[in-house]
Amino acid sequence: MTKNELRIIFMGTPEFAVETLRALVENQYNVVAVVTQPDKPVGRHQTEMKPSAVKQYALEQGLPVLQPEKMKDPAFVEELRSFGANLQVVVAFRMLPEIVWAMPEYGTFNVHAALLPQYRGAAPINWAVINGETQTGVTTFFLDHDIDTGRIIMQLPFDIPDTADVEYVYDGLMHLGADICLQTLERIIAADGHPASIPQDSVLDGSAIKLAPKIFKETCEVKWQQPAKRVYDFIRGLSPYPGAWTTLVSPDGRQTVLKLYKTTKTGRNADGNTGRLSVDKRHLYVSCADEWLQIDELQLAGKKRMDATAFVNGMKDLENSHVE
Repeated sequence: MTKNELRIIFMGTPEFAVETLRALVENQYNVVAVVTQPDKPVGRHQTEMKPSAVKQYALEQGLPVLQPEKMKDPAFVEELRSFGANLQVVVAFRMLPEIVWAMPEYGTFNVHAALLPQYRGAAPINWAVINGETQTGVTTFFLDHDIDTGRIIMQLPFDIPDTADVEYVYDGLMHLGADICLQTLERIIAADGHPASIPQDSVLDGSAIKLAPKIFKETCEVKWQQPAKRVYDFIRGLSPYPGAWTTLVSPDGRQTVLKLYKTTKTGRNADGNTGRLSVDKRHLYVSCADEWLQIDELQLAGKKRMDATAFVNGMKDLENSHVE
């Protein structure tokens, strides 16, 4: 098989997926169509419709774009079939019904931002950092009936420094995802459409499978009754988006939501009175279950992100306030 004999339909929505689509286009792969989410209403009155990042790039490249509301819609399925694709590539998209993923001759493979079977789910990058992992990676696998469970084609590792936040890991995996997609396509071509793949159970090392469920607002609330390292990882695992948050309670009982973006482990023992604040002219500290955690960057509700020095200088009576 040659590269020209592959007719590829690409499916994806966010910026993360654009890097892989760009790699396909710039390496002269034959992308016959792109499938992405419908435009979303934005703005104060929700009257302006915003296309996905993938749609914007696809239109710039003159690629046909499909935006089904429902993946099982017969009209969409027929339109998809009309492109005569023999392979589909999925990056950061939605769950596909069998009538779609089983359509191409050579199947459908997904680029997942984790080393499967670990971190199956919608938010693998966030959860890997939240859980203090020192390594993650990307996986290509063939789609099957269940979410993120198909046969693995390839994996590439990516190291997570202890100081890294989600933005750092996201950017790294975005580029690594494009690389692994190209390498996977080379394997598919060399194998005439049927590359070697292995079941996910075969790469388990006996450890429990960690999942990566979708993150909601309530997921992002900081629990201070934990060791400082857990809180530190939790905050960087949600930074800069969607952002970990806590509630600042003033001495008179007023409550204000604070988003937390960057912290530093101090190694200084705390007294177990979790949520207590300590301040000096430049620094803000919060007591965790075992140690004080230094807050470096944060954001008051309705304000811009700021460093701790600006926050401390603009607030009164922090010593007698607490977070919960």
